[in-house]
Amino acid sequence: MARAILIVLDSVGCGGAPDAADFGDEGSNTLGHIIEACAQGRAEEGRTGPLHIPHMDALGLGAAVRLSTGIQTPGLDAVPSGLWGAATEVSIGKDTPSGHWELSGVPVPFEWHYFPDTEPAFPEDLVAKFVAQAGIPGILGNMHSSGVPIMEAFAAEHLKTGKPICYTSVDSVFQIAAHEEVFGLDRLYEICKIGAEIMHPMRVGRVIARPFVGSEADGFSRTSNRKDFAITPPDGTLCNRVEAAGGRTFGVGKIGDIFAYSGICESHKGASDSDHIDLTLTMMDTARAGDLIFTNLVDFDTLYGHPRDVSGYARNLEAFDLRLPELLAKMRSDDLMLITADHGNDPTWRGTDHTRERVPVIGAGLGAREIGICGFADVGETLAAHLKLPPGQHGTSFL
Repeated sequence: MARAILIVLDSVGCGGAPDAADFGDEGSNTLGHIIEACAQGRAEEGRTGPLHIPHMDALGLGAAVRLSTGIQTPGLDAVPSGLWGAATEVSIGKDTPSGHWELSGVPVPFEWHYFPDTEPAFPEDLVAKFVAQAGIPGILGNMHSSGVPIMEAFAAEHLKTGKPICYTSVDSVFQIAAHEEVFGLDRLYEICKIGAEIMHPMRVGRVIARPFVGSEADGFSRTSNRKDFAITPPDGTLCNRVEAAGGRTFGVGKIGDIFAYSGICESHKGASDSDHIDLTLTMMDTARAGDLIFTNLVDFDTLYGHPRDVSGYARNLEAFDLRLPELLAKMRSDDLMLITADHGNDPTWRGTDHTRERVPVIGAGLGAREIGICGFADVGETLAAHLKLPPGQHGTSFL
């Protein structure tokens, strides 16, 4: 009996979503624009030349980008030796839970609640309820923002007042930033849990703890102790199906948080994408037949997509590509590994938010195979078929 490995390069989209205009993202293309910027010498900080990711390209990444949008991919022109294609999402969102749930076979059957891009962003009665139940003196921020700017704007006041920094984005999130040492990490998690109990019935997808450290004199920086308090998926995902069949799902990175630990037998977290690759390799040593290893590499999104750092994003793609041979070498003869993404976050795009895009799907274990344009749920259904699980309600295996 085989094993399955699913690696999500968080936000590494490839453009071409047919409904991108509905999200204000028509023309966005995370991979396409990074490839273009590197080829034109516009991503030289810390690296030089065209984007160099030969191992992903050999599996079919360049071909997947060309399939999705029809653009040229200078430097990525290998004849694919692996499984390759691009996937289109049907869930109404461009957020992490929607993408991961649908990849695991469960499209989101409802619309998320989003907070308006106004100041304040959160309604007064909701803030009052949260403040009272959390036992805090109030909140700071109360607006749309990305994490680093709002931390830098309010961290000093947070230390003086004890008020946590609360903010949102175009995603369905309520984010809470607080000083890991002064406010306390456990206390931050505690108020996030309270926030989740208030927000989840409203269909706010995640309440996210965003701890930081530092001082006004030396500056502030976020830590790796982020924690997502997510709504439980509305139906049995691939993770649950593996568990029901007697297998185990190993969640690496923030997978456990994304699925509210439903169907996650073991959860392993590190401080970086490199750590999560190390953990994936360790899981590949220990996973048995029938098991699923499900990995999220979030640095693409958090460190480079939202800050709109094209060069940093390119460097991270190249860093992952350097380690891909290690992952491929750990595969057993009957393993299937699929590498994909959950949404886009084009670092050349306006604003700081996710972008609605198709995502590439490349893989090893089935030989050279073009799958064309598929659905997100087809990815999960393919892994389910590989593991000999009964068919699910959504998606079609491309085996």
